[in-house]
Amino acid sequence: MTTTTVRACFTTALFRHAEVLLSELLRTILPADAVVSRYFREHRELGHSERGLVAETVFAVLRRKRSLAARCAGEVSSRRLLLAALGCLQGMSRRQLAPLLSESESRWLAHAKAMRSEELSPAVRLDLPDWLYAEFMAQYAADEIEMLVAALNQPAPLDLRVNPLRRERQDVLGQLLADGLAGVPCPYSPLGIRLLGKPALAQHPLFVDGSVEVQDEGSQILGFLLQPKRGEMVADFCAGAGGKTLLLGALMRSQGRLYAFDVAERRLARLKPRLARSGLSNVHPVRIESERDVKIRRLAGKLDRVLVDAPCSGLGTLRRNPDLKWRQTPASVSELCAKQAAILAAAASLLKPGGRLVYATCSLLETENETVVESFLAQHPEFVSCSAQEILARQGIVIDTGERLRLLPHRHATDAFYAAVMERK
Repeated sequence: MTTTTVRACFTTALFRHAEVLLSELLRTILPADAVVSRYFREHRELGHSERGLVAETVFAVLRRKRSLAARCAGEVSSRRLLLAALGCLQGMSRRQLAPLLSESESRWLAHAKAMRSEELSPAVRLDLPDWLYAEFMAQYAADEIEMLVAALNQPAPLDLRVNPLRRERQDVLGQLLADGLAGVPCPYSPLGIRLLGKPALAQHPLFVDGSVEVQDEGSQILGFLLQPKRGEMVADFCAGAGGKTLLLGALMRSQGRLYAFDVAERRLARLKPRLARSGLSNVHPVRIESERDVKIRRLAGKLDRVLVDAPCSGLGTLRRNPDLKWRQTPASVSELCAKQAAILAAAASLLKPGGRLVYATCSLLETENETVVESFLAQHPEFVSCSAQEILARQGIVIDTGERLRLLPHRHATDAFYAAVMERK
């Protein structure tokens, strides 16, 4: 939503909704998107554009919370953070905000708007916790950190994935255009479409009949790295709600056997309606207790391909989940790394000789990525590393990435993803 739209539409009533919602977000340990969705279900009087306006404003505060707090003159409240976001990020003047401001708030906002970013420390200016800024400094050059963080602080575009069992991408693009929804082919994924805007899609015929699913282009690329074939035995080891599972099943043309493993019944439950829409008949959702579940051990050495989209910090998805950078800590990341290593080893046991293993995260941290993979390869000499770039190039997907896939929002306009491809000798 443009700044002009914000200026025209941000009423006192909408500000109150934003203030109440932001207060809840700052108190909760629940994911921000779940809290926002629940709030809008409870306030159905808000229209689509009004919900978009409120959501965009509170997410802007979550993205820029640290630098906005530095402008709050010691009084860091939901109200002041929102006013600082509207005045300092959206560029609204005190005159435009006058219906919302008391006299003292007007004086404070004048000082806040006058504050120069150079007065803030680098971590505060970039809206990062100190520990994450230190991690980035150890991994990236200073100028790249600036570009990376700038991209992470922008809302993500809305990407769709075409279901090739239902439609061709060009047909979908044509129907979207006929329905007044402009979109363009994604630059990397052969099945990807990037919409220009964020329309409501839940009732659109293309979504209802399973012709399209919402999926970030970077996430789509992981399916092409695994490259499953018709008739194979394949597993999506951490399937979640099944976005990648549906892609793998479509690439297999619904032939063979595809296991969707997850420890959470509620996540697998969200896969069922999507599976029904997709037209796939080869997907078998299986809830497991852990990576050591007997259901896993029974399949040892029998599978052709396994995707491990490991549970991770999610710091590569800050464009859509900005609250994660404030919720994660060095301790929580350390716990995740131990879990990732255990999951990777268990998933690897499923593969037959010649089988392919893809380990992936949506994290920007080397400790969750290279460190986990290098440790696994050192302990499992029966696995060898393969070139992600060459595997994708053979499918007509040209990404200058090297042996390991590294997608970054400022370079590729996707969420940040890391992936390593390995094969059992």
